[in-house]
Amino acid sequence: MSASWSLDGVDLVALDRLAQRLALVLKPGDLIALSGPLGAGKTTFARLLLMRLGVPGEVPSPTFSLVQAYASPRFPVQHCDFYRLEPRELAELGLDDALPTSVTIVEWAERAADWLPADRLDIAMDETAEPYRRRVVLTGHGGWEPRLERLRSMSDFIDTTPYADAAAAYLQGDASPRGYARLSLPHRSAILMNAPRQPDGPPIRDGKPYSRLAHLAEDITPFVAAGHELRRRGLMAPALYAFDLDQGFLLIEDLGDGVYGAELAGGAPMERLYAAAVDVLLAIVAEPTPALLPIEGHLPYRLPPYDADALLTEALLLTDWFWPALHGKATPNDVRDLYIDLWRPLLEQAAEMDNTLILRDYHSPNLMWLPERHGLQQVGILDFQDALTGPAAYDLVSLLQDARLDVPEALEAKLFARYCAARSASDPQFSSDQFGVLYATLGAQRNSKILGIFARLAKRDGKRGYLAHIPRVARYLERNLAHPALDALRAWYVRELPAADRLPSLSL
Repeated sequence: MSASWSLDGVDLVALDRLAQRLALVLKPGDLIALSGPLGAGKTTFARLLLMRLGVPGEVPSPTFSLVQAYASPRFPVQHCDFYRLEPRELAELGLDDALPTSVTIVEWAERAADWLPADRLDIAMDETAEPYRRRVVLTGHGGWEPRLERLRSMSDFIDTTPYADAAAAYLQGDASPRGYARLSLPHRSAILMNAPRQPDGPPIRDGKPYSRLAHLAEDITPFVAAGHELRRRGLMAPALYAFDLDQGFLLIEDLGDGVYGAELAGGAPMERLYAAAVDVLLAIVAEPTPALLPIEGHLPYRLPPYDADALLTEALLLTDWFWPALHGKATPNDVRDLYIDLWRPLLEQAAEMDNTLILRDYHSPNLMWLPERHGLQQVGILDFQDALTGPAAYDLVSLLQDARLDVPEALEAKLFARYCAARSASDPQFSSDQFGVLYATLGAQRNSKILGIFARLAKRDGKRGYLAHIPRVARYLERNLAHPALDALRAWYVRELPAADRLPSLSL
């Protein structure tokens, strides 16, 4: 199977634009096979692509060496020129070992046709009657067929916006399949979100996949709807410039690079940033959440509830992934069943209490510090596509028990008290003690979920960098389980999981 995309009259500017957009979607294991006669522009395109992948300095032609290796910021890159290749030399180049972990760009790929992998992107270039314009035909084979179609759709979307001529630069994303790029013009910029609709995973309960049980977004509709609601309330969700709900593309306001983690690493005072983020949550809970959120030109979006089934589905990630990683075997049914029996009544009670708009991943990777703005708009909110209605304590514990960096216990207590004092002042029915039980319960649920997610990312997806956060998350979990209301649940954890400071090596 293959898919093709033909471009006519491509000048140097358009060729660079193609290289920029292709660079956004490349990943280790990709092979780009360049073909065409002498002078067609293969080396020019290869150099442009290497530059857009962040390879510094001059890029010499590998005509005589056959292979040049580079270390880009994202992955290794192999640049090959097979014009002078002798058949016996191919095995000596060692490319087969490098293919899975590198992006490989091959000029004169047709000279090694039998060696080329089935999954690849072919780019054929040819001269035209106009000296400085080329005809370029991209053909995706195997796994590249849908990826090329996606690349073409992304390019078409960008070309419908005021950023059609913008330079595109890759931005590091999160643990999700979404991709991000900064589109820059001389005096303005925007962020492109590439968020393809996610296929359902295997059913895990009642014939439903995890994403549906946990009410996770499967397309960009919730992001558009929740963003509009946050902006309506005067909060700093990025403005939406253009979107395509069917294709899953968004062009949004560029809030800069002041992510909380980077600001704190640069010396910004944690208490100031986190207190401001607490004030945003107070503003959210102060206003009732409508059941339906409008979307311009589309049907309104109904926020799903953060119900007990969704909360329990998430909590089970600990027994499905983290417990087996600790013990090197599947979780026994009796251990899992007791875990469910202990959690269910706690979550059924929590799900009915103090409901408001929940953003779900309200922590440092998804918050921006914007000191040039005023009031609540100093806190930029980036991630809300999984928004729903649920207990207000969930987002507060997401913030104050940040999975990505250490929040001192004293600061957590101080900001928790600040939140409760403000709630008590505005609502005579608010109980700090009752809220404390809810906070501990949802903290234990969230940190159990995160331990399972990090184990899954390492085991299933090979993203082992998340393992570094596990001791911190386990310490947060111990804080929550220390609450007297969770004594019975704590006994399960003490028996089944070692203390955070005695975590053994995971079997991953």
